Amino acid sequence: MTGSTKTPRERYRQQVREEVKEKAWQQIAGSGASALSLNAIAKQMGMSGPALYRYFANRDELITELIRDAYRSLADAFIAAGDGGKGGAGRPGLGALAKVLRRWALEDPHRYFLVYGTPVPGYHAPQDITAIASEMMSVLLDACAAAGPDPAPGAEPHAFEGHLAGHREWAASHPDAPPPALRLALAFWTRLHGVLSLELAGHFTGMGLDPALLFEAEVDSLTTR
Repeated sequence: MTGSTKTPRERYRQQVREEVKEKAWQQIAGSGASALSLNAIAKQMGMSGPALYRYFANRDELITELIRDAYRSLADAFIAAGDGGKGGAGRPGLGALAKVLRRWALEDPHRYFLVYGTPVPGYHAPQDITAIASEMMSVLLDACAAAGPDPAPGAEPHAFEGHLAGHREWAASHPDAPPPALRLALAFWTRLHGVLSLELAGHFTGMGLDPALLFEAEVDSLTTR
């Protein structure tokens, strides 16, 4: 249903849900996701708890909506990324994806940590969120497969690549991707998230280094092959 065909009641419901999510982000910024309270949000909005539960049935439903929005925004940014043709026709390269990831993380650290930080106790994400995360990994695997090169004939594979050959459920969208591409995708994801997580948590403060240059150096080491 498009926005132009929604009834006034549906538009009002959507408006209230968006306001609830805005208040939730403010609460997360102040106290963390584990302290998220629908009753506190209801009080801020001048509503009763039961009234707010007509828009979100419980805390987990609200967290799911926030996480879904966060994953969707990053997945869409990945899909829309471009790298001057380096990733092939219509496909972003690793350099472009790295820039997208860093920009997205720095835009809203609380959003980043809700998705990639400490899990919320007792919360379990539904399957559709896993599917959105798989979209991002699919884009990344495309870039890694295009980055190459293929292993040299007769070259001994790294032990981890041998492990990945039999543990590739997370890369189901690319059943034919060679182990080196899988290894590169995991290196990209873990190393860059490692730098970003440390930076956003303030662990580089006082070290006298530029986190942006460190991130760039990590990207260079991953893309210079």
